[in-house]
Amino acid sequence: MIRFIEAAAERTAIAREILEALTDWFEVEESREQYIADSAQQPFWASFDGDTAEGFLCLKETGKATVELAVMGVRKECHRKGIGRKLFAAAKDYASRKGYDFVQVKTVRSGVYADYDITNEFYKSLGFKELEVLPDYWDEANPCQIYVMALKSALGTISTRHSYRGAFLQETVPEEDLLAIARAGIDAPSGCNKQTTDVIVVNDPEVLARLKEQIDPPVANTAPAMIVVLTRRINAYRDKCFAVQDYSAAIENMLLAIVELGYQSCWYEGHITDDDRICDKIAAVLNVPEGYDVVCILPVGKAADDFHAPSKRPFEERVHFNKWG
Repeated sequence: MIRFIEAAAERTAIAREILEALTDWFEVEESREQYIADSAQQPFWASFDGDTAEGFLCLKETGKATVELAVMGVRKECHRKGIGRKLFAAAKDYASRKGYDFVQVKTVRSGVYADYDITNEFYKSLGFKELEVLPDYWDEANPCQIYVMALKSALGTISTRHSYRGAFLQETVPEEDLLAIARAGIDAPSGCNKQTTDVIVVNDPEVLARLKEQIDPPVANTAPAMIVVLTRRINAYRDKCFAVQDYSAAIENMLLAIVELGYQSCWYEGHITDDDRICDKIAAVLNVPEGYDVVCILPVGKAADDFHAPSKRPFEERVHFNKWG
């Protein structure tokens, strides 16, 4: 289980326990003690098997746009169990939600030490790219290799986007960001180009308050903005209508754009289209014309609560090549 560690004393104790068991990588006592001391004040994740810490990871801000993987350690007997990947996934998700553009990591250049060669291959398998080598950053015997990863690439955004159902900060979402999100939605493909999806952007506090009054049980009641998704049933060819596919593609585009711009959201469809037909009440508030159905609301805002990626089935269980199994 991956857990975000809040208490400085617990961070220090875990870092010491793990790093002192990994002297092949952290043999210099002075450097090791510095890592342990710094970890007390850094965002810190640990993996546990019961009450036993298997590994940990710390992040460090190195600039307004960049965060660094400051230190990571996993017990030798726990290597190749996916623990490092899970730790990094949690940290990457955090960095993306905090609005950083890049994550970097420093290691020893490949070809110097066998143990670090394995480490470098691990970083590259996560998606890190070689940026540059600084031969004298540490010393001549340990040339520093810097790897970097963009957090706001399309694939990066896809991997870090998760539904957010928590509270939002009361910060106004700039209109240009809302327009960019809406454009991402209408840029989505549609069956036979019938363009069955429309959106209404709501950022007027009074209108937003009226919408929230209709949603019971309440969801997204602290969101500073909302996008309401509309659909029309137009046949694409013969008697085939792809409106559901159309608005689903538009919603996913907007969810990705929301995260790309540093906000969070959740796809609320079933909650408003259930038997109580909250969607019809929303349509009435917004003067939606006949022939259009409200199918979804997307709250937009910056997250006030911390949250982590949900657990998912292993990749190899869900992706198959050429045949099943």
